[in-house]
Amino acid sequence: MKHITLLIASLLLTAGMHAQEAIDHILQQIEMNNRQLQANTQQTRSQQLENKASNNLPNPSLSYSHLWDSDDKNITVGELVISQSFDFPSLYATRNRVNRLKNAALDAQANALRQDILLQAKEVCLDIIQLHGQQQLLDERLRNAEELAQMYAERLRTGDANALETNKINLELLNVRTESRLNATALQAKLKELTVLNGNQPLAPGRPQPEPATAGPAALGLTTYTPIALPADFASLLDQLLAADPTLKALQGESEAARKQISASRQGWLPNLEVGYRRNTETRHPLNGIVVGFSFPLFENRHKVKAAKSLALSTDYLQENARMQASSALWQLYEEASQLQQSIQEYQDTFARQRDLALLRKALEGGEISMIEYFVEVSVVYQSKANLLQLENQYQKAMARIYKSQL
Repeated sequence: MKHITLLIASLLLTAGMHAQEAIDHILQQIEMNNRQLQANTQQTRSQQLENKASNNLPNPSLSYSHLWDSDDKNITVGELVISQSFDFPSLYATRNRVNRLKNAALDAQANALRQDILLQAKEVCLDIIQLHGQQQLLDERLRNAEELAQMYAERLRTGDANALETNKINLELLNVRTESRLNATALQAKLKELTVLNGNQPLAPGRPQPEPATAGPAALGLTTYTPIALPADFASLLDQLLAADPTLKALQGESEAARKQISASRQGWLPNLEVGYRRNTETRHPLNGIVVGFSFPLFENRHKVKAAKSLALSTDYLQENARMQASSALWQLYEEASQLQQSIQEYQDTFARQRDLALLRKALEGGEISMIEYFVEVSVVYQSKANLLQLENQYQKAMARIYKSQL
């Protein structure tokens, strides 16, 4: 018995590892093909280039003046001016540091969206696994109902059963067949949703399929869950999860950029500079020289330092609030997963002690129990198994959300 238990445990572990490999491969394909991620990548690049462009030099200016004497048209004067204006040099270095922080925050925002989409795809994979298990359960129940319906139809013909029992079996058969069809429809909808997340391209984990567009859960490797243990010390894990949260990283980058912007706004009071070349032909011999100018920001920079300080304070509050909400959400997920794990264990322990369905079937066929007793027992068993599938799905989703930052 010990060897059998170890064999079963090793088989389940191997199946779970294969399921995780299948999900990982599907997520890699979705990361590469998802249209929303592709669009966001280009949008992020555009915003980063705009940030970089905001620190460019102004355009150089060129002007030429041609003047003539109002009394003597032969007397003319020409003047050519080429100049380049620029901010105080230290301001460019400060703005460059601000832009680097902004771009890092944009990268973190893009990663947050990536994790949201991959989490959505993983939850769809988990739903497919649940619906596949539910379909197998319904198929088993449907086969059992079909066999009973056939058996009692024969008994009714020979007078060993009454019409009430036969009608009850036929009603059970109709109900199970309807549930099976609805579940199969929901399963196909989830498979289609997964394909849409992959840019409407067919999915196949690790091996080509003859008809990948119609690949089902077995072909995709989505038939079993990967065992995920509940962390024993969640408090220490929480700090790691928060440190890896890209949304918090984005807010931290925005906060650092806002504080650096205060320095940039203060340097805005430094004068703008202008240098250039001037050529004048007013005399017989043209005059060449340089142009040097200063522009003092007496009005343009008013209130900008105060605005930068307010923005920095606002981003700090947002960052603190987001961290508290993320911490609370993770604790709630952990507590939910703990309760789900306890319920799953209770169901599994109960199933290990209950009567086998095959024994109930033999008892019915042997006349040891009535049809009513049989259906009460069987309905409870199948409903309990369906509840276990739902609990396992909820547990897997809760753990996927906890470890979302690792996607």
